[in-house]
Amino acid sequence: MKTLITRASMVAGLTGAILFANVAVETAAPGAPASPVAVRAIRQVTIPAGTVLRLRLNRGFGSDISRVEDPVSATLIAPVMVDGRTALSSGSLASGYVSEATRPGKVKGRGRVAVRFTRIAPAGIDTHYNMQTRSWVAVAPATKKKDALTIGAPAAGGAIVGGIVGGKKGAGIGALAGGGAGTAVVLSTRGKDVRIGRGTTLAVRLTSPLTVGVEQ
Repeated sequence: MKTLITRASMVAGLTGAILFANVAVETAAPGAPASPVAVRAIRQVTIPAGTVLRLRLNRGFGSDISRVEDPVSATLIAPVMVDGRTALSSGSLASGYVSEATRPGKVKGRGRVAVRFTRIAPAGIDTHYNMQTRSWVAVAPATKKKDALTIGAPAAGGAIVGGIVGGKKGAGIGALAGGGAGTAVVLSTRGKDVRIGRGTTLAVRLTSPLTVGVEQ
């Protein structure tokens, strides 16, 4: 009888041990170490000062529609290469601000606008880098020839009228009066403003080296 009881106890013990082992395995399975994930190494690459960035404007600006410190942004359209490797890929986003916006005067001066880019975010990477660039400047075309024509035409007309009325003396007075009228027209008219539209490509030059992280 003892033998039967002992054998039954052993079988029960073995069955319990097997059940406990199964539970332990099932409990440990979710916490099993995950397969290792490949981590790409990042190395620092320095883009030298003087490198030109070709940027396409995402928003226009101008001497008459912009104010100093208005934000500007543009997209890099050509990759920047260093030692045969891509340091900045196409699609990187550059941002900056309007550094000058001057409207033309009535007496002198031309419309002038300038921008400077101070930051760039590489395409596909959730980070950005500060950078220093030379100001990109645009100036409206001169209107001196047009102004000269505006002044000269009334002067010539005055001389003709004066000559008919009073001979030599009348011609001199007519010319002076005509010139004065022409000058008044020019002084009451502003020169041309300058606008740079969305989609325009700018060539912007780095004034200091720019160090960025590049995946190996």
